[in-house]
Amino acid sequence: MNAIELLKKDHETVKDLLSKLQDTTERAVQTRKKLLLKIEQELKIHTELEEQIFYPAFRRAGSKEDAVLAIEAKEEHRVVEALVLPDIKGTSPSALEFAGRVKVLKELLEHHIEEEERDMFPQASKLLSKRQLQELGESMEVLRKSLKSDTQAKAA
Repeated sequence: MNAIELLKKDHETVKDLLSKLQDTTERAVQTRKKLLLKIEQELKIHTELEEQIFYPAFRRAGSKEDAVLAIEAKEEHRVVEALVLPDIKGTSPSALEFAGRVKVLKELLEHHIEEEERDMFPQASKLLSKRQLQELGESMEVLRKSLKSDTQAKAA
């Protein structure tokens, strides 16, 4: 799978999980906890794939404007990871505020995904050859397996 296809698949997974979480009620405490944990794990792995492999390759191949796109995307990751997720995790799943905070997370991530898929991915397709995108995708798959096994080892 090439890098862009892999990242788009991740985007769909996260959007689906966010929709499921948003559809829950205050009474679905355990479901909310499980979905939030799954979203956090998916985002952590996806962020690592982009920041360690995809963004650096995109920046090397591109112009100053392309570098700015990658930097902005990385900042959006930071906001979600450092501010929004910790805030949600610190909110009781049975609280009304939980749903509002999940909605903010969903909107931030949908904006981020839209920008990547509308601006960055088409530009990456122009800047990087099919072979390069394939190699990046393969590297990302290897990193994903390593990160997943690390996550599972920590959970055990």
